[in-house]
Amino acid sequence: MNNSDPALFGSAPPKPSIWNDPFYRSLFFQFSAFVVVVLLGKYLFDNTTENMARQGIASGFGFMGSVSGFDVTSSLVKYSASSTYGQAFLVGLLNTLLVSAVSIFLATMIGFMVGIARLSSNWLIAKMATVYIEVLRNIPLLLQIFFWYFAVLRPLPSPRQSLDLFDMVFVNNRGLYLPAPVFDDLAIWLLIAVVVAIALIIFLTRWAKRKQDETGETFPLFLTSVSLLIGLPLLALLATGFPVHWEMPVLQGFNFRGGLTLIPEFVALTLALSTYTAAFIAEVVRAGIQAVPKGQTEAANALGLRSGVILRQVVIPQAMRVIVPPLTNQYLNLTKNSSLAAAIAYPDLVLIFAGTVLMQTGQAVEIIFITMAVYLLISLSIALFMNWYNKRMMLVER
Repeated sequence: MNNSDPALFGSAPPKPSIWNDPFYRSLFFQFSAFVVVVLLGKYLFDNTTENMARQGIASGFGFMGSVSGFDVTSSLVKYSASSTYGQAFLVGLLNTLLVSAVSIFLATMIGFMVGIARLSSNWLIAKMATVYIEVLRNIPLLLQIFFWYFAVLRPLPSPRQSLDLFDMVFVNNRGLYLPAPVFDDLAIWLLIAVVVAIALIIFLTRWAKRKQDETGETFPLFLTSVSLLIGLPLLALLATGFPVHWEMPVLQGFNFRGGLTLIPEFVALTLALSTYTAAFIAEVVRAGIQAVPKGQTEAANALGLRSGVILRQVVIPQAMRVIVPPLTNQYLNLTKNSSLAAAIAYPDLVLIFAGTVLMQTGQAVEIIFITMAVYLLISLSIALFMNWYNKRMMLVER
């Protein structure tokens, strides 16, 4: 007989209080915090609206359709002084995305090379990489931007005395001038060939990985991918009679006309962001490589693999699982640091929209809100992509 049986005493055990239940207690605190945040947001919104009405400042986003009345030095889309503030916002957004994307690519390439070089057995190479890292990451980014802009690019000669490379590439204090491709109607086949090549490379990458997992045999994926990426577009060019020609920059008057122009503000900002962030990425890469157990390298050496193959096939794939999370932070920092472009008048989102447009319209609340939302959206997009990539790089238990 069980003396603890509640039926013997004619009463059921007392029910636990809802307040003592962790689920309901956490639900209550979360709901309370949500209510406080909503009320605080409503108070701030009402207070801001009232102050703007008292000062005669119109609210809303109707100003986006008004004529801007100012021009910009660099634009990826058609823009003039007769364009609207909405188009000015688009110009600033595209310029921000451009400098961020190019800088992320360059910073990744430089960072990986410097990080690997710091672990080199060559004393000189290792020390040069160490000096690069310690110098660049300990100098404020804004000063580095000023260095590239005022000390390196501004002292360059005028357009008439430009530095040139084979009379095709010109460098002067007004920018970098490159040949620009001009595509004819049949160039669509070139685009199709590139897309097909990329699709084949993705298919071959998955097939080669599956083959290596099942049989242990490797496939010359790199050489095959390069051949596809070059061969298919080249065949498309030959079949269509080369529907692409190059427009060369030509000196006319006091400046160059034609070709592709990279203004000095873009070049200085890209160089500063890339080299500065690369110093931090190099340390991330070094830490990731050192996190790989030495037994992996020793086992690869025992199999007779060359050092380059060991680095590419054994060390780096395992190190990426350690590298990717902090690498994401560096990408986010670089994107947000691009807002320093206003210091050298590069026409990014901050300078155009949060600077010129704000001063002309006085719509401070709306403009600052849009600018903050854009940077938040860009950062979240980068984080989501890197989290997806990080999950693909995770070890899968069998």
